[in-house]
Amino acid sequence: MRIGFIGAGKVGFTLGKYFAEHGIAVSGYYSRSAGSAGEAAEFTRSRKYADISQLIADSDAVFITVPDGAITGVYQEIKNCGISGKQLCHCSGALSAAEAFPDIESYGAEGYSLHPLFPVSSKYASYKTIGSAYFCIEGSSAHLPDWQAFFESFGNPVRTLSAESKTEYHAACAVASNLVCALIAESTEMLEHCGFSGQEALSALEPLIRANIDSVLKNGAVSALTGPVERADAGTVQKHLGCFASECDRELYRAVSAKLVHIAKAKHPETDYTALENLLK
Repeated sequence: MRIGFIGAGKVGFTLGKYFAEHGIAVSGYYSRSAGSAGEAAEFTRSRKYADISQLIADSDAVFITVPDGAITGVYQEIKNCGISGKQLCHCSGALSAAEAFPDIESYGAEGYSLHPLFPVSSKYASYKTIGSAYFCIEGSSAHLPDWQAFFESFGNPVRTLSAESKTEYHAACAVASNLVCALIAESTEMLEHCGFSGQEALSALEPLIRANIDSVLKNGAVSALTGPVERADAGTVQKHLGCFASECDRELYRAVSAKLVHIAKAKHPETDYTALENLLK
């Protein structure tokens, strides 16, 4: 298996290095930024390509590691560049293989979505920690089991998805990752109003956040839940609602708290949460 990359950003760097570290032949990189392609090639000890057709010819599988909105555009550019017999892969969590590569079978190629459930934050360091990440995959049936075995051989857990579930899957990832950033930003801003500096607020919140996340991961969200919603303390929740300067922030608290009521009911089915539910409507 020779793997080439179109796009030399964080994901391209990370997967190329990760594959190379596991003995996979990385043919090299093509990018509209020749400097980025050269940098990635040097990092992975592979080749910088100036000709995209040559990269495709030299590769069995081609990873298109560009922003989600550009994946199909790249495919449209290369579909007549000799892709027959090739496997085209993208790493978008939201797009299915069929959405990214329409009618790919008519060009004699196969399409795959191979998404690492992992925040790739560093071009040069993320490959060191991606080994524990799930890879969630879907696409052509021909070699899907081979891609599963490919990642499992590195020690990564693999989950095969249906094309229809990709959007919901990606939304789930965004809730656990991106939306958490919004909640922490809201908490930090409120502590700043209480006299903390931004850095002090993050430092103060760190033990709370880490302990809570550790508990959720160890015991599940239901068992980990604490606080006024769990206690059905409608009075405190009503006071909280009066702390928000904007209706947007108030609705954020209200919506998340309404979800917490469902969790609290699972934890304490004997408790009456009616007053709290009415307050949060």
